[in-house]
This record gives sequence, structure tokens and C-alpha cells, in this order.
Amino acid sequence: MKTRYIDSFVLICLIWAGMVIGISFLEAPVKFTAPSLTLQVGLDVGRHVFGAFNKVEIVFSVLCFVILIAGKLPLKLIIAGGAAVCMLLLETFWLLPVLDERALKIIAGETPEGTSPHMWYIVFDLVKLVSLIAAGYMGMRLGRGIRERS
Repeated sequence: MKTRYIDSFVLICLIWAGMVIGISFLEAPVKFTAPSLTLQVGLDVGRHVFGAFNKVEIVFSVLCFVILIAGKLPLKLIIAGGAAVCMLLLETFWLLPVLDERALKIIAGETPEGTSPHMWYIVFDLVKLVSLIAAGYMGMRLGRGIRERS
């Protein structure tokens, strides 16, 4: 029975990690290499993409939390999954609103003050990605060990 929880946790972590790679590290940078896309349009599309993606990530984080608690999974999985959730919380409640406000100013033709906090988003997503891959890997090893003992 515990392997069901572990397998579900691994699946969610690795799908989530794949989505982070696809959206944050592939779609977003490539979008700005399109010569016909203006900065304003790119930022507006990005705001919508990352807003929608954030909602999907929240669902994944809730599912991970429920599985970790219901399955009484080991502390190492809780720590790895928790690190990803912490990064998501920082993005959701601090960084995305700041980046959204900055993007809206640029779209309106204004010049925002100060330096962009965008580098923090990259750092948070890297930590989140490493945490999710680590959680998935540890979960696969744990599940395999339980199956071998059965």
C-alpha cells in the first residue's frame, strides 16, 4: 500500500519537474528570441503563461503535501518536496506579484525603478527543479527497495 503513495508522489514530482523545465527553462527564454515579438507582447504573454502555470503548480504542491501526509512518507521525501513547495510559496506570494507589477509598467511604456528581481525567479526555479528531481529519484529508490523486500 505504501508503494502506491510513493509511486504517486514520484509521478507528481517528475511531471512537475518536467513542466518547470518546459515552461521556465525552454518556453520563456525561447519566446524572447522571436524577432517579430515585441518586448511588451512577450511580457504580456509571459504574465499569462506564468500565472496559469503557477495555478497548476499549486495543485501539484497540494497533491504532494496530501500524499506525503497520508502515506506517512519518510522525512527525506518531506524535506525534498517541502523545499520545492517553499520555493513555490516564495514565487506565489512575493516574486510573481513584483514581477507582474514590473511587467505591467513596461507594457504601459514606463521604465520601472531599480533592478529586476527576475534572477530570483531563475534561482527559485532551479532550487525547485533540483528538489523535485531529488524527491522523485529518492522516491523511486525507496519504492524499488520496498518492492524487492516484498
